[in-house]
Amino acid sequence: MAKKRKAISNYAEVSTGVRLSSHEKLCAERMKTLLEAIKELKKDVSELKINVAKGKGAVAVLVFLGTVIATVIGYFNFR
Repeated sequence: MAKKRKAISNYAEVSTGVRLSSHEKLCAERMKTLLEAIKELKKDVSELKINVAKGKGAVAVLVFLGTVIATVIGYFNFR
């Protein structure tokens, strides 16, 4: 009876080890996919920051030009 329990115990340990190794492979694959997605998202965010900064600069230039034009028109209208 002792040999049978030992054989069952060994089989359980081996099958548990196989299941854990296959689970670890699956988790490693998922982590790799997640890391690639995160890197891509970081790249997209940095591109968006650059575009927003350009947009803010363009708006500032347009506001400045509008102020200059309004000042010139106001100067000639009151004169």
